[in-house]
Amino acid sequence: MKRIILVLIFATLISGCAVRTVRQVDVDTWKDVPVTALDTHSKFLTVPMIKTITDQGIEIRNYVNKAAFSSCGGNTGGAVVRTGFVMSYANFSSFQNCASRMVGCDNIFYIRDGKVIEYKPVGQCYTDETVQPEKGWERFTKQGG
Repeated sequence: MKRIILVLIFATLISGCAVRTVRQVDVDTWKDVPVTALDTHSKFLTVPMIKTITDQGIEIRNYVNKAAFSSCGGNTGGAVVRTGFVMSYANFSSFQNCASRMVGCDNIFYIRDGKVIEYKPVGQCYTDETVQPEKGWERFTKQGG
């Protein structure tokens, strides 16, 4: 009986340490979602965000969920802000190069015409329903309320 209990405890511990992955369903839920849903998302509001705009007009946002993230601040000209500041592409590239050497997840969103065209988690990431667009974001738009 003790052996069965030990096996069950061990199996429970192993399953708790299972490899977490990026679920395609979580990534796909962002396609064509208005950027307001991203701007008001409670999880992404808790991590630093940097952004730039490509020559083609695509906005790229990186919600960085990594330890020691601030050590890359010198590569941004102090541009790690949420106030709508758009970082130059050179500073953005320099920052990404620094951040790519850190452990964690870069939650990268590509945006055009006010809508998310792609969400790409890069690095040691996992997703679940907490990264999907939250219900009720529509109330933050003029059309929604």
